[in-house]
Amino acid sequence: MYGGNHQSEIRNQKSAAFTLVELLVVITIIGILIALLLPAVQAAREAARQVQCKNNLKQIGLGCMHHEEMQGFLPTGGWSFEYAGEPTRGFDKRQPGGWLYNILPYMEQQALHDLGIDGNRTDMVRRPPTPLAAYICPTRRRVVAYPFVVFGYGYENLPSQPTTLGRSDYAGSGGDCVNGVWATDLNGLTLADADKKSETWWLQLVVTQGNGIFHSRSMTKMAYITDGTSNTYLAGEKYVWPDHYDDGIPPNDDQGWDIGFDWDNLRWSGLTSISAAGVLDPIGSADATYQPLQDTPGFNTPGFGSAHSNGFHMAFCDGSVQMMNYSIDLETHHRLGNRKDGLTIDGKKF
Repeated sequence: MYGGNHQSEIRNQKSAAFTLVELLVVITIIGILIALLLPAVQAAREAARQVQCKNNLKQIGLGCMHHEEMQGFLPTGGWSFEYAGEPTRGFDKRQPGGWLYNILPYMEQQALHDLGIDGNRTDMVRRPPTPLAAYICPTRRRVVAYPFVVFGYGYENLPSQPTTLGRSDYAGSGGDCVNGVWATDLNGLTLADADKKSETWWLQLVVTQGNGIFHSRSMTKMAYITDGTSNTYLAGEKYVWPDHYDDGIPPNDDQGWDIGFDWDNLRWSGLTSISAAGVLDPIGSADATYQPLQDTPGFNTPGFGSAHSNGFHMAFCDGSVQMMNYSIDLETHHRLGNRKDGLTIDGKKF
């Protein structure tokens, strides 16, 4: 018997697959979201790196404060780029190593500072290649040993020259740079020969006449900072030629962190001229050469600066650390570097 039409078992079901157009739309949306989020992620990472960089300078500043508390003066600037730190020669002007070497015991690096203190000078060669995270800005470069390519210039008091070095992205404040005699008279001098030189001979090296915190054989006491510790640079980020972060070619970034007085670990914020008669200008002047800058490809300068796009960090003699603008008034920058000029500073021009 005919019972009427039966419903077909074949149903016209809607397909669950994406069409090509839908897939392309989804991919496009994801790409737009990534493009929007990537700058935010990069900004967050840079902000974290800047916090670490600021903390590095904070620890360096505290190390200097602790050094001053224990020794009675801020770390000495050492002798020159010819000499590495000597663990048996104390912390005063007899110490040829620079200020970054001298704060090691106050940075929880006593063992590194004391390499060779038992008389085994071969151990001292292990120190220069040692990279320290506290001395490296994470925005700029990695905490690794970098090539030492300027053989014959530096580390003359070591039994052998290192082939790699730990570098520093931070430099002490020297105040005004003297446009005159460099420490070339120290070239080739042994420690014993240097010790025999008179105080007059040392003072004739114009580099000892600094008005900042660090200079050759400096022993700056807090009482010498007559402009006030909160108005005087202690140390800060140094400008480094970005084309040569890793190769050690620039003359102001070719040595390690433990050498004495040199462009590698000291920077200046102004200029002091010297006359033909050898008279030192006691005032000094602001000079565009020392305007702080962001690291710029194809350009090198001997002043302060950093790899950050929004400014550079400076530690002050009261232990504080501030982010400074690259557009800082040059005269203000100059005055902040001089510990004793007696000139007022307009805080709005930082």
